[in-house]
Amino acid sequence: MKIEAMDPNALQKLEEEFDSEVRFRPLLPATAWLVAGLLFALSAFHYYTAGFGLLREATHRGIHMAFVLGLIFLVFPLLKRDHHTPAQAGILAPGGIALYDWILAAGAVVASLYMPWIYDDLAFRVGNPEPLDVAMATIAILVLLEATRRSVGWPLPIIAVSLMVYAMYGQSLPGILAHPGNSWSAVVNHLYLTSNGIYGIALGVVATYVFHYVLFGVLATRIGLGRLFIDLATALAGRYSGGPAKVSIFGSAMFGMISGSSIANTVTVGSLTIPAMMRLGYPRHMAAAIESTASTGGQITPPIMGAAAFLMIEFLNLPYQSIVLAALIPAAMHFFGVFWQVHFEAKKNGLKGIPAADLPKAREVIARDWPAAVPLVVLLMVLFSGFTPYLAAFWGITACVLVGFTRRNPVVAVGFLAVMIAAIAAGLLTEGWATVSIFAGVAVVCAAFALRDAEGKFLTADMIDAFVVGAKYAIAVGAAAATVGIIVGVVTLTGVGFKISNIVTSFAAQLAAFTGSILPAWAYDAKGMTLFYTLVMTAIVCILLGCGVPTTANYIIMVTVAAPALALLGVEPIVAHFFVFYYGVLADITPPVALAAYAAASMAGADPFKTGNTAFRLGLAKALVPFVFVYGPSLLIVTKGFTWTDFVVTAATCALGVFILAAALTGHALVRMPLWQRLSLGLSGLLLMAPNLTASLVGIAVAVPALLAQLAASRREAAAPVG
Repeated sequence: MKIEAMDPNALQKLEEEFDSEVRFRPLLPATAWLVAGLLFALSAFHYYTAGFGLLREATHRGIHMAFVLGLIFLVFPLLKRDHHTPAQAGILAPGGIALYDWILAAGAVVASLYMPWIYDDLAFRVGNPEPLDVAMATIAILVLLEATRRSVGWPLPIIAVSLMVYAMYGQSLPGILAHPGNSWSAVVNHLYLTSNGIYGIALGVVATYVFHYVLFGVLATRIGLGRLFIDLATALAGRYSGGPAKVSIFGSAMFGMISGSSIANTVTVGSLTIPAMMRLGYPRHMAAAIESTASTGGQITPPIMGAAAFLMIEFLNLPYQSIVLAALIPAAMHFFGVFWQVHFEAKKNGLKGIPAADLPKAREVIARDWPAAVPLVVLLMVLFSGFTPYLAAFWGITACVLVGFTRRNPVVAVGFLAVMIAAIAAGLLTEGWATVSIFAGVAVVCAAFALRDAEGKFLTADMIDAFVVGAKYAIAVGAAAATVGIIVGVVTLTGVGFKISNIVTSFAAQLAAFTGSILPAWAYDAKGMTLFYTLVMTAIVCILLGCGVPTTANYIIMVTVAAPALALLGVEPIVAHFFVFYYGVLADITPPVALAAYAAASMAGADPFKTGNTAFRLGLAKALVPFVFVYGPSLLIVTKGFTWTDFVVTAATCALGVFILAAALTGHALVRMPLWQRLSLGLSGLLLMAPNLTASLVGIAVAVPALLAQLAASRREAAAPVG
């Protein structure tokens, strides 16, 4: 039984169906060339500025937004159903694109560049905008909302519009949510002319970091890094019980390092693993659930982790290295939990691994494709040497281009690594002329090898296409980030974030007081119980908001609204940020709108809702681990007061709890479990995951009878005569 991929065209249609961010319209040849040229220019702009120096903040963000919004009106159709409608040119549709889309694109470009154009006079305009400023701001907001609706969907624009109405008419509301209200001029002044709105942190992070890493992921996949990861996972894990399911876990974990997209991971890795799991004997819904759950780990797996991780740099004022370190153990716990549930499921149903004859050899896979890993090594090496994330991305992309042009030549790969190590050691790897000099040398080598290769022009075309596709995949997140800027701007203008925080903490305190009236005094802690209820409410809102809003937007909104509530209760900022981030990602496998699970269900021909429920069960570790690092912050390594003793105890008991909980949820450890053993181990797992030594010891004591019963039943089963 070999692992074979599904039809690429069918997979592309499937990704478009479930991911609005890649639902592009068909274009006529001439228009397609124009759009491709603009997309390539956008990628080239970001690639150049990452290596040779960013422009002035307002100019850089303005150019990025002009490209993004203008392209969205050319790439995304007015209505969802039109993305399969063949393009037809006419008087009202020049180049096969409706005239109003050309007008909207032009308006988006002008309105996006207007603010950077008047930047030198902003000091005289902020607080007292001129009529033209208000007009341009109004145009910018309208085209931004429409671009976001097309590329991301309705929920985010609806939230933004609702909050703008609140900003203007807040005086009409009762109680704590009331505020004096604002004129439209005051609202657009704050949202457009200051750095607290559209041109704020969210857009800046996408323009400075996220775009580069999306482009890196596309290029790395093109040169074979994705194939290396999947084949290596198959070689290492395929032979064991439930082989393709374990390939799915390891493959998704490694592929997620360069992707950062749950749906893209599901479709790419699942095209190989889902059919193989079904052929092995996994039920359709289980195969789909395993792949989607493993794939959602992509957004929490370092080093890329999706856009939210880069936003943490700006919000928390921490180096990216710290974010990566903080993410390591929680991500490992997610995959650890999925792995053991898959293993116990395979044992329960007698599912074997893939025959050794059908597996690739790890040594052969590494020998064939190891140069494809050089760009990732370069990126990590530069990143952890203390340089900026965008400079690391620049050199990662450069390495991808070099490796791609030289057809993964081992000599070139080793040579490039040696040059990078020497440049870092000599302190030459900076923005400016030193970087230009190194880049020029690399370009000469790259060109020389390309000229020697008979297929050089085809390789060049493929690299250019990767730059085009990378930009195409990144424009939707740019629009979403700018729209989130509207939401953040209204929150800072009205102070509604702190008002909501007070409402949440007050309600949590009331629930805690009610609980205290039931529990004995020795078991009740008012502050701890208030924090628990606040966390539960925050988690629920994150999941509900994630049903219709992309993870990045979900994260920013919840950080703006929920983080102050958690801060009031003494939760460290990085812990609060990771908490809302994790629950935003969890929405991808949480019904009723579990997009990653539903995409996998379509690939498997399974019931979507059943797949979503199973995926949520498989991903339960991801749902519980955030509570662990709130109460045991040492799990994130970089928190205040970190000690290795606390870290080892918390990580060990959490891992043991995840392991025991996996057995309880599956209903099998050594043999099938009766109900009392599942309940006993379930309680034990929860107690062990609580970062408290007393709770952990009680959890171990609770687990012992069930584990002994499992051992005895296993021995009886082994001693029983066969047949």
